[in-house]
Amino acid sequence: MQLTMNGRNALITGGSLGIGRAIAARFRESGANVAIVARRQEMLDEAKGALASKGSGKIVTIAADVATAEGCATACRTALAELGQVDVLVNNAGTSQRADFVDITDEVWQAALDLKLFGAIRLARELMPKMRERKWGRIVNVLNTGAKAPPPSGAPTAVTRAAGLALTKVLAGEGAPDNVLVNAVLVGRIESDQWERRAQNQNKDVAQVYAEMGPTIPMGRVGTAEEFATLVTMLASDQGSYGTGTAIHIDGGLCPVV
Repeated sequence: MQLTMNGRNALITGGSLGIGRAIAARFRESGANVAIVARRQEMLDEAKGALASKGSGKIVTIAADVATAEGCATACRTALAELGQVDVLVNNAGTSQRADFVDITDEVWQAALDLKLFGAIRLARELMPKMRERKWGRIVNVLNTGAKAPPPSGAPTAVTRAAGLALTKVLAGEGAPDNVLVNAVLVGRIESDQWERRAQNQNKDVAQVYAEMGPTIPMGRVGTAEEFATLVTMLASDQGSYGTGTAIHIDGGLCPVV
């Protein structure tokens, strides 16, 4: 089945690297125009160059910090000015943080909530009303498997992602009568820039890190960003027309719950 997003306009946060860039690439291959958001303009420029060959639609880069209200407003304002409307919102921005509960300060909690929860809240609150007016919209929240199966020392990420799961269900219920479909896709162990940075910190080659993780995953390997992006594209496409309020794992069978 060919997934089509012909003429659709998508706003993707965390779009300059890894999973976000892979989602932007698959969207463009499916016919969409994309606005990618990240904090650093130089990384956005690099991503734009890499995405140029993936389709013929428009690429908009937006330097903004979606952990702030101002950054979310900038992202929405620029995307609407450049694209005219936003049909698809992908809330992908965020990094993984884990620590023992008693060691997590208020400042760390607040920063995690601002980026991983309030960013999604603010963007959806701004863009969803027009989607509902047009009777077509898609919102995909990128979470992780800790949202369903929080491990010990899994905070703050597992907690913020669990909140994102609840947000997904609330928005799905409100958007369904107007054909605005809201779903979550939960990251397992997927090749990404976060693992590359971790490998650097450990003075290892990232391929070695992936190889070491493989035996801990039922499928025996780490997933690719492209595999993750394909599912997100299906949910955001014209063909993803009846699923809403779901949370799907892309984790090679790692998560202990369904």
